[in-house]
Amino acid sequence: MKHTLWPAFIDVVKRDVVPALGCTEPVSVALAAAIAVNKLNINHQDITAINVLVSANLMKNGMGVTVPGTGMVGLEIAAAAGAVAGDSSAQLEVLKNLTTDNVAIAKTMLDKKIVTVNVANVSNILYSKVTIFSANHSATVTIADSHTHVLAIEEDGITTYIAEPQNTLNPAQKTIKSNPFIDACAQDIFDFSTQAPLAEIEFIKQAYQLNNDLSIEGLQGNYGLQVGATFQRSVERGLLAGGLLTDVLLRTAAASDARMGGAMKPAMSNSGSGNQGIAATMPVVVVAEFIKADDEQLIRALMLSHLMAIYIKSYQNKLSALCGATTASMGAVAGMTWLLGGDIKQISAAINSMIGDIAGMICDGAKTSCAMKVSSSAGSALKSALMALDGIGVTGNEGIVAHDVDSTIRNLSALANGSMTQTDVQILDIMINK
Repeated sequence: MKHTLWPAFIDVVKRDVVPALGCTEPVSVALAAAIAVNKLNINHQDITAINVLVSANLMKNGMGVTVPGTGMVGLEIAAAAGAVAGDSSAQLEVLKNLTTDNVAIAKTMLDKKIVTVNVANVSNILYSKVTIFSANHSATVTIADSHTHVLAIEEDGITTYIAEPQNTLNPAQKTIKSNPFIDACAQDIFDFSTQAPLAEIEFIKQAYQLNNDLSIEGLQGNYGLQVGATFQRSVERGLLAGGLLTDVLLRTAAASDARMGGAMKPAMSNSGSGNQGIAATMPVVVVAEFIKADDEQLIRALMLSHLMAIYIKSYQNKLSALCGATTASMGAVAGMTWLLGGDIKQISAAINSMIGDIAGMICDGAKTSCAMKVSSSAGSALKSALMALDGIGVTGNEGIVAHDVDSTIRNLSALANGSMTQTDVQILDIMINK
C-alpha cells in the first residue's frame, strides 16, 4: 500500500477534474483571445482583426461543436466571443458571462470577416495561438499542451512572457517525478479511493453536483441530438423498459447533449474534457442512487472513477483518434463495480472487458453526436460490471487484452499513440474536405 502516493493522487485529481463551460478545445481559443484583449486593454470596437492558428487535433475538435451561449459552431465564434466578453481569470469557464448582446457583436465580427482560423504547422497535439490586432498594436497569446497552459505572450511582436513547455512525451516514457502514475498501478488507485480519509477526498462530490445538473438540463431542453431525451420519451411511450441500464444511458447521454448543444452550465471535466468528466460521473451516480448508496459510498466511487480515468488517460496523448469517452467510462466501470459489491479483481476484469469491447472507437471531433458515443461507452461499462460480478470477462487470451489490467491499459494506449495517429490524420482529412 503506497500511502506516499496519496497526496500526489489528490493533487492530480484537483488539477485534472475542474469545471469547464463548453467544449474545452474552442474554450481554449476563447481563453487565449480573452487574455490577448486584456493585454491590449481595448474594447471590442477597437479590434481590427483576430488571427487564430491551431493544431490539427484542436481544429478537429473545434469544427463542429456548439460554443455555449452562441448557438453557433466553430473556432471563429469561440475566438470572437472570447475577445468580446471573455473572463480570462475564469480559465475553462471563460465564457460564463457571455450575453446575447455580446454574441451579436461577435457575430458581426464574423460577418465582417475579421476572424480567420488556420491550422498551424506544429508538433503540439494541443495548440492555439491567437493574435488580436487594433489600429496600432497587437497581442499574441499561445496556449499549448493543456487547455489553459499559456506558453507565451507577445505584445507588438515582443515576447513579454514565456513558460517552460509542459512535457508532451507519452507517459510511458516520462521520468518526471511529478507524475504519480510512474510508480502506481490500478491496485494503488483502488486502495486510495476506498481507504483515504473521507475529508481529504469529499471535494469530488462537486462532480456529481455539476454533471447531474447538466443531465437535468439535457432532459428538459432541446439540446443537440436529444439522445437522453429520446430514451426518456421512449420509456414514456412504452418502447423501452425503465431500469438501471436505461437510466445509465439516458442520464449520461442527457448531460452530454446539454454540453455539446451549448448549454450555459459547466461540466465537471476529466483530463481536459467535459465529456470525459460526464462519462466518469453520471453512470456512477445512477448506480449509487439505484442501490441507495450513502454519501461516503458515492464520494469514494466517484474518486475511484475519476482517478482511474486519469490513470488510464495518462498513458495516452492529450488528444488522439481514440474517443476519450471510452477511457473515462473505464474509470466509471471501476466505481460502478465497487458500488455493486465488486473488489479489485472484479474491477480489473470489468476494465479488461471494456477494452475488449470498445477499444478503437474513433474520435472524429467534438460535436452533438458525442452524446451517442458517451451513452455507448456507459452501456459497455454497465455490461462489463455485471459480467465481472458473475466472474465473467474478456481474458488475456483474447485480442489486445492482457492477463493483468495494467498491461491491458498500456496495450490500449500503444494503439492510441501508435497506429491510430495515422487514423487521426485520415479523419481530419475527411472532415476538412467533405
